[in-house]
Amino acid sequence: MIDILLSLCIPVWSLGEGAPEESEKRDDAQRSTLFVEKPQSGTVSVGGNITFIAKVEAKDLLRKPNVKWFKGKWMDLASKAGKHLQLKESFERHTKIHTFEMQIIKAKENYAGNYRCEVSYKDKFDSCSFDLEVTGKVPFVFDLFFVNNSGEGQEDAGELDFSGLLKQEEPEVDVWDLLKNANPSEYEKIAFQYGITDLRGMLKRLKRMRREVKKSAAFAKGLDPAYQVDKGGKVRFMVELADPTVELKWYKNGQEIRPSAKYIFEHKGNQRILFINNCTMTDDARYYVTAGDEKCSTELFVRDPPILVTKGLEDTSSYVGERVELSCEVSEDDANVKWFRNGVELSNDPKSRYRIKVEGKKHTLIIEEAAKNDTATYSVMTTGGQSEAKLSVDCEPLKISLALEDQTVRLGQEIHLKCEISENVEGKWYKNGQLIEASDRVKLYHKGRSLSSQSSSYMSNLNNLSPFSDPPKLHLDGLGENNTVTVVAGNKLRLEIPITGEPPPKVFWSRGDKVHCHCRCFFSLTRSLFLQKITFSLLKTLVLMTEVRGDTLYLKICLVIDAAERDDSGAFRITLKNEAGEDTALINIKVVDVPDPPQAPNVTEVGEDWCIMTWEPPANDGGSPILGYFIERKKKQSSRWMRLNFELCKETTFEPKKMIEGVAYEVRVFAVNAIGMSKPSMPSKSFVPLGNPPTLLAVDSVTDTSVTMKWRPPDQIGAAGLDGYVVEYCFEGTDEWIVANPELTDKTKFTINGLPTGSKILVRVKAVNAAGESEPKYHPQPILVKEVIEPPKIRLPRHLKQTYTRRVGETVNLVIPFQGKPRAKVSWQKNGSPIDKNDINIRNTENDTIIFIRKAERGHSGEYDMKVEVENLVDKATIDIQIVDRPGPPEVVTIEDVWGENVNLSWKPPKDDGNAAITGYTIQKADKKSMEWFTVIEHYHRTSATINELVIGNEYYFRVFAENMCGLSEDATMTKESALIAKDGKVYKYPVYDDFDFSERPLFTQPLVNTFAVAGYNATLNCSVRGNPKPKITWMKNKVLIMNDPRYRMFSNQGVCTLEIRKPSPYDGGTYTCRAVNELGEAEVDCKLEVRGKGF
Repeated sequence: MIDILLSLCIPVWSLGEGAPEESEKRDDAQRSTLFVEKPQSGTVSVGGNITFIAKVEAKDLLRKPNVKWFKGKWMDLASKAGKHLQLKESFERHTKIHTFEMQIIKAKENYAGNYRCEVSYKDKFDSCSFDLEVTGKVPFVFDLFFVNNSGEGQEDAGELDFSGLLKQEEPEVDVWDLLKNANPSEYEKIAFQYGITDLRGMLKRLKRMRREVKKSAAFAKGLDPAYQVDKGGKVRFMVELADPTVELKWYKNGQEIRPSAKYIFEHKGNQRILFINNCTMTDDARYYVTAGDEKCSTELFVRDPPILVTKGLEDTSSYVGERVELSCEVSEDDANVKWFRNGVELSNDPKSRYRIKVEGKKHTLIIEEAAKNDTATYSVMTTGGQSEAKLSVDCEPLKISLALEDQTVRLGQEIHLKCEISENVEGKWYKNGQLIEASDRVKLYHKGRSLSSQSSSYMSNLNNLSPFSDPPKLHLDGLGENNTVTVVAGNKLRLEIPITGEPPPKVFWSRGDKVHCHCRCFFSLTRSLFLQKITFSLLKTLVLMTEVRGDTLYLKICLVIDAAERDDSGAFRITLKNEAGEDTALINIKVVDVPDPPQAPNVTEVGEDWCIMTWEPPANDGGSPILGYFIERKKKQSSRWMRLNFELCKETTFEPKKMIEGVAYEVRVFAVNAIGMSKPSMPSKSFVPLGNPPTLLAVDSVTDTSVTMKWRPPDQIGAAGLDGYVVEYCFEGTDEWIVANPELTDKTKFTINGLPTGSKILVRVKAVNAAGESEPKYHPQPILVKEVIEPPKIRLPRHLKQTYTRRVGETVNLVIPFQGKPRAKVSWQKNGSPIDKNDINIRNTENDTIIFIRKAERGHSGEYDMKVEVENLVDKATIDIQIVDRPGPPEVVTIEDVWGENVNLSWKPPKDDGNAAITGYTIQKADKKSMEWFTVIEHYHRTSATINELVIGNEYYFRVFAENMCGLSEDATMTKESALIAKDGKVYKYPVYDDFDFSERPLFTQPLVNTFAVAGYNATLNCSVRGNPKPKITWMKNKVLIMNDPRYRMFSNQGVCTLEIRKPSPYDGGTYTCRAVNELGEAEVDCKLEVRGKGF
């Protein structure tokens, strides 16, 4: 693997590919350079890594600039980020430099080519091009990916070339098919083999897979049952709609998915596509898409990449009793690795003599004291590889660790010879090549690895060697406070204590009331070093030694404990005695060990995929304070425990999460101190996570024989999803709950039918999923089965309170909601007569009525009266429907006068205005010779017009179209006679006109209209008036003049008078009057305003 960091850049032009001369001519603002360091072209070997760096200075920038990376001219690399391509960015506050990196991982030959980096900030822009060259070839290696059956579930994220990908012949493995066809007992084996680390959705997903797929009217092609993708990869979901106008929504575990950098939506014809980039383990979930009322779902499995063995096991040879370690390294930290001995899996059980140690990527198998039967072939297996090695254990050759020493003694003195060998075996003594047998004169000893020979046939005269005496003394200066010695359980303790005394004192060791041993120290006149060993019970050894320091003879007593245990803790009393006196001291031995296991934990609370567990600290902390706890859990039917926390839990409570609903679990606890980790506690009692109950259960409606309930889904929906709800009821005073729906309902509303009138019932609802039924949600009070009379009330939509206008041929579909119980009766009339149901369709429901006209005609115009009756109570409403069409042509078009180049025309309005006001006229002319029509005037409002700039000598015909809101009339009315424009020489006599008197008293051309307003929403009253001189406008409410009231605003523009009432209340209702006054007279118009509450 090669890592190359490119930090230099080649010269590039800031704008396009133009020549430098052209670039220099451009404005400085357009060619502003933002880069302070640009990426440079580079070379990388196949399979290597390369990083390109771009840096932008942020001193003059208010926010982070936008940076894009491209391959070629069009491929945006942001959508290709994944396992082969990573885009990173960082910001250095001190230097104010933005750093952007593009890293290509495991480069391939088809990654070579030209790349471009663009940076922009507001109106500033800069770009840099660079090349990547990929050299060398590597042998083809097939990488096994998860793929779905349709081939749409996996895309190789980070691939930089669409055309260079070669199809691979190797068969693809669909793990989902393996799971569907496998025996349940093989699930864990398949999961480990193919890298599935989380089986939390398996039971639920298998159940959904076996359901029959119903044909869908909304989806021409739905989602596949399941998709698989590698961690860090990209997945593509695609559905094809039968109707492309249907609104589509995507969901993940019931939560709607919004577009983002991770979730990308695409539309291609009838296809709707969802891309998920950089998949992580949190993306392993259930997805579904809704189109109208239909739903299509699938499951996404995210697999960790295969764990590779980067450093394999090595063949090892060892000796009996030695510590053996077999180590390997894998590609990921804390990966799941299995060890085997001759093909049989090894467990990490505390009672096993094999111990497995994990340190990041390094995994080690430890055998503390190897035996000959440990000779075998050991192997390690991961999801992406394996390695094996042979271990050979032999007996260690004997070695002499302490050889015999030459000695010179006096005649009659005792001789003590000693040697030590590496193993505990019997030995033989020889003198001058002759075998020595034990006798009264010669004593032979064999203790552990020590061989001793002692001869006492010589005469001893020790009394003459002690010319003075010295009281014995223990030298305890090197010990800790209170003469305490601490040792870790299982380790060897060797405690040496110097003593003095003349003659050599006797040593007495005692623990409690029992004297373990005593000894007498001997030494020679030449003060040579000799050794004497005394063996305690329980393999505890006391060793006495001597040492010479200057002129002082120091004796050493040594306490050796080969393997310390907790029982060895306590006070040891040492007593020294000789002829000159005695000395005594207490030595405190403290053996620290791992703590005792805690008691079995208690599970105090259980949720849909979590629980809360508590436990008590261990009774014995092993002599060292408890640092924390590790927690493990497992499925009740499984033997594999899973660690839940990788950092010590300091408290005695913990909340495990991500469990499968409906599966029984057990938990246990390990205590940890400075020495190590205790044995596990006893498992807790098994518990089963269940789903949350529904929420907000309430009564929707009640009749004499039925009760309708409504509720909301649970606050949290776990990994097992939600299959539906069960509704149960019981009569007040009984305990027998009756299931109202034999089949699950996925709606949040249900009607319980067949109830006796006047009875009282209690209702509860349960949520159901693969784990079973949740806790019930109860309605707090009994419900009386008796319909309550509700007065009728028509809730007329606001747009129907004014004239409802439609064109001829359009569809009229009006929905008018109302309320009223029981059995509200709805009736319709048009202009006071019953409606012909063959012409107009009326459909009534319990809550609304619908009036439907497929193709509206002029005859459908009129006032429609709606009446709702509930027993003796009545409510009415009126709807004014106006069906409009294009108008007819004007009646007669007459040429009134011709003079010079001008023609004066007049006409009469059309008899048929199309049921709408005439908004204008369009006038056209045609030369008599060609009869080609040209528009002269459009949207003309008067019924007379003068046509100017006609060509002298030509003869013209004219025609006029009428126009309303639907458009121009189909036909036009043409002048019967033509108009001849006379040539020069003819004298035109201008007619004499009297001055026109424009004076006019006020006249309202558009009166006020009775209006309904909603409280809290601004309301306006409008009318139009004309008059000359311009009249003065005043407004009155209930005949009282409105002046200087901030709640009212008055406008007058081009004769249109407007009164705006700001946020009216019911008290603002009444009769409003608009008065117009000028010199010639006055005029008034009024209307009624009714203000209703927001609920109407």
